[in-house]
Amino acid sequence: MITVKTLSKGQIVIPAEIRKKYHITPGSKLQIMEYGGIIYLIPPVEDPIKAACGFLPYKPSLSQKLLKERLGDFK
Repeated sequence: MITVKTLSKGQIVIPAEIRKKYHITPGSKLQIMEYGGIIYLIPPVEDPIKAACGFLPYKPSLSQKLLKERLGDFK
């Protein structure tokens, strides 16, 4: 864990290794979120839909299950 100080206008300096890792350059925008007493700095993604792909486990839909069941009835 890295500790940083706030400056007079509430600014913080993000350590160089973190800026390099997340490609944060001067002028980069970050999203700030507070949840459960923790402040998060989140680099925005270019395509949120693409970033969310694979986030949830795959589950066959009800229609896929019913089609599979029906195909089994005919065999």
